[in-house]
Amino acid sequence: MNKIAQIFDSLDYGPAPEAADQANAWLNSHDRVFGHFIDGAWTAPGKTFASTNPASSEKLAEVTDGTTEDVDTAVRAARAAFPGWSALSGYERGKFLYAIARMIQKHSRLLAVLETMDNGKPIRESRDADIPLVARHFYHHAGWATHLSSQFPGMVPYGVCGQIIPWNFPLLMLAWKIAPALAAGNTVVLKPAEFTSLTALLFAEICERVGLPKGVVNIVTGEGETGAAIVNHPDVDKIAFTGSTEVGKIIRAATAGSGKGLSLELGGKSPYIVFEDADLDSAVEGLVEAIWFNQGQVCCAGSRLLVQESIEERFIAKVKTRMAKLRVGDPLDKSVDIGALVAPVQVERIRDLMQRGIAEGAEVYEPDGQVPATGCFLKPALVTNVSPANTLVAEEIFGPVLVAMSFRTPEEAVALANNTRYGLAATVWSENINLALDIAPKLKAGVVWINGTNNFDAAVGFGGYKESGFGREGGREGMASYLKPSWEKDLQPAPVRPHGEPVEPRGRANPLDAGHLDQTAKMYIGGKQARPDSAYNRPVVSPDGTSVGEVGEGNRKDIRNAVEAARAASGWGTTAAHTRAQILYYLAENLDYRRTEFAARIKAQAGEDGDREVALSVERLFAFAGWADKYDGAVHNPPLRAVAAAMIEPLGVIGIVAPPSQPLLGSIALIAPALAMGNTVVVVPSDRSPLSMTDFYQVLETSDVPSGVVNIVTGDSVTLAKTLAEHDGVDGMWFVGPADASAMVEKASVGNLKQTWTSRGLDYDLADPRFGGDYFLGKATQVKNVWIPYGA
Repeated sequence: MNKIAQIFDSLDYGPAPEAADQANAWLNSHDRVFGHFIDGAWTAPGKTFASTNPASSEKLAEVTDGTTEDVDTAVRAARAAFPGWSALSGYERGKFLYAIARMIQKHSRLLAVLETMDNGKPIRESRDADIPLVARHFYHHAGWATHLSSQFPGMVPYGVCGQIIPWNFPLLMLAWKIAPALAAGNTVVLKPAEFTSLTALLFAEICERVGLPKGVVNIVTGEGETGAAIVNHPDVDKIAFTGSTEVGKIIRAATAGSGKGLSLELGGKSPYIVFEDADLDSAVEGLVEAIWFNQGQVCCAGSRLLVQESIEERFIAKVKTRMAKLRVGDPLDKSVDIGALVAPVQVERIRDLMQRGIAEGAEVYEPDGQVPATGCFLKPALVTNVSPANTLVAEEIFGPVLVAMSFRTPEEAVALANNTRYGLAATVWSENINLALDIAPKLKAGVVWINGTNNFDAAVGFGGYKESGFGREGGREGMASYLKPSWEKDLQPAPVRPHGEPVEPRGRANPLDAGHLDQTAKMYIGGKQARPDSAYNRPVVSPDGTSVGEVGEGNRKDIRNAVEAARAASGWGTTAAHTRAQILYYLAENLDYRRTEFAARIKAQAGEDGDREVALSVERLFAFAGWADKYDGAVHNPPLRAVAAAMIEPLGVIGIVAPPSQPLLGSIALIAPALAMGNTVVVVPSDRSPLSMTDFYQVLETSDVPSGVVNIVTGDSVTLAKTLAEHDGVDGMWFVGPADASAMVEKASVGNLKQTWTSRGLDYDLADPRFGGDYFLGKATQVKNVWIPYGA
């Protein structure tokens, strides 16, 4: 029998090796030793460490371990380049981005081979997915640069951006970070992952070849200490980080109070939901892409399979059959499906997690066959017989390990899918588009793929909820994350106002001297007036020392009760926007009806004319009633047979600590945008003048506001702010107050990585009309992109 006949008889794959000659030639041209790329030039190598091919354990090159001094030099170069770069027209910046995109296309094969050698991913993935997307991002953001002034009026770049990227998609993550930063007019200092620095260094050569101005892009290689030096550098204006949740929390704490912009794209434990009416064979192929793409080293990997009970046995059998066909081996072989993991330490971490899961009762299936004797290889694994509490279900494994569970009803599928601290991505597989589109909005994830998975495009935002971080990469929202309002740079420190212990009134007034019954304002929790748990009250005193009244001294238990009530009222977020608008209009109407009474209360507490403040509060409620059904998403048109619907969703529960001034407007200006977007709130009103808001709950009670949507806890602002910021049931935190207290709030938010906005001791005048627009609407919402395929 001839060889052709034998091939058709066995249908075995033959080797299809990709040559590494040009990649090796490039490495040799640098003598396989690299310094940093700073201010448009290469530095002499310093102390180095090896960059190793994980498939062969062969040392590819020596890379310099950046020092604090190296980072400082790079930041100074970026700062010096910023005025000239940001002053260029968008068209001129766009031309540079376009040139970079063209160079990436011209050298795509070299970049793909080098990426595979350094990272271990199959060449088919580097060649067909990663590098084309890299070019796409630079093309796309060349367009944003050109149209920036018309699409983002009044917005300016941050300045110097520090960017830290991971090793799983080395060049693609670089593109996600650098392209929008440069389009916006920022300059950058980027640190690639220590395991995979080589394509970033090749990218630096591309920047040289296109004539990018010196200092606009600086590449500093190194280990964790180098990244920490970038994060902590006082002259870096924004940090963008992609990596583990644990490191993301460290960065959040390190930047607290610094005023630096921050975007975090962190870990995930994404559900892959298969309903009984799904096309099972297609779902299996999608699952291969979801979990074994890049050896499972993907933050949005579909690592939790949730399959409907009625088809569980049949689907699992199909998955095992498909697993047996996956080829593990040399990633430069074009017929290989699963390459090498990035480093031995990653292999050992996965093995340790697997042993923990097995000890907790998990059963593991691996297909027959061998993996290469050398290199960082693991077989694909399927884990069954697990509870939601099993380590392998709860923890991000970041390897080729799929964990399977079953569900009976769509409601149970949603509950299981959301039973995680992460919220990066999810997949829904069903032939019933009504079911799929019903499930997608209920999933707490920043990206949802329907009948597909791992779809990415520069025009569509990517990022997570909860402990998967905040901020977006790509799309309009990704572009916006590298810009800030121009007026913020002109803010001055706010006037120093007393916080803390309440001022005692002059003398001891008899409460009956006022000519009416004694009153002590209560808190407002879950639609009911509530006495403080502490059973203590604090005096409210006018500027001349006259006693105005007393309010409850809130404590941790009061905050707990308020947060529970706010979470129980989460249905407000799915209430029709038109209905929310009507209720806000009704609030404005009822507040306006009592204008004289509220103005007098403001006068009594603050000694100021309250008429204007009440009028502004009514106007602000009216404005955000108008926004409620107008601040919405878009439909993106990526270059494939799908649309991506960008859905604007509320954060959830927002803790709001109002300023000490503007007793009514200070709270209303923050409550109104939060409610308009469907959030529920726990409000701590002015600790000096809280009676305007304890009066306001009477307006709430007569304006059809559902119980628990607005909760009011009085007391010391800073003390209660800390409790709110630490509470894992709070999804967002807004604080107006001193700089040190703002830093405390940001640092205390690390527990569940809630999104924060603080005034940092600056004079944000909430009476300014700009706060009646979309400034707070963006901070009250997050974007979920739902990918929907179309066509037969």
